[in-house]
Amino acid sequence: MTGDMELRARRRGRWGEVSADPDDRRFLAGPQSRLRELLWVLRVLVEFIRGFRALHFVGPCVTVFGSARFPEEHRYYERETGGRSIGCNIELPEEQKPNAYLDRWVTFRHFFVRKVMLVKYSYAFIAMPGGFGTLDEVIEAATLVQTRKIAGFPIVLMGVEFWKPLLDFMRGTLIKEGTIDPEDVHFFVTDSPEDAAAHVRHIGLRHFGLTFGPRMKRRWFLAE
Repeated sequence: MTGDMELRARRRGRWGEVSADPDDRRFLAGPQSRLRELLWVLRVLVEFIRGFRALHFVGPCVTVFGSARFPEEHRYYERETGGRSIGCNIELPEEQKPNAYLDRWVTFRHFFVRKVMLVKYSYAFIAMPGGFGTLDEVIEAATLVQTRKIAGFPIVLMGVEFWKPLLDFMRGTLIKEGTIDPEDVHFFVTDSPEDAAAHVRHIGLRHFGLTFGPRMKRRWFLAE
């Protein structure tokens, strides 16, 4: 091996990532032809545009996270009348599918596109007890607040006992080791749906200046 050589993967080799989806496997197989990667970018662009069009008129939203593994009769699936439920679904090999409590939904192929939509159209995150996906969304939202990519964004954790070990780890280990600051642990933790709603409503009206008004007009020439 000489100084002008570099390590490369075999043309049909992989970096180590394996996906159940053949398109994802091809993408994760390392560098592709420029045309193939341009086409992938265009597909993602179409997915973004479809998300923008689907969510443009839904109004100010609050994103609720939770486990897709809970049965439908679980208390976390309870829904009272008076509000709309919009679903940002994600294509997965199992578990994830629109539920009967949604008024409308849009399905995304890529997690990162879905995450952009959730942050763009939401004024608060409410995290119910959940698994890796819920933890991912909570920590990513906290990171965006910590790095000031979003400001004044309320993150509500429902379930005092469920979230206690994670908060204890943040306060007892991360803050102690200096990897985060005390003000980074800014979550509102409660067992009360009424308190959670009041907290989100208060911040929405005070910080974001949300008001009640007529619906946005659709433009016929944009096929809205």
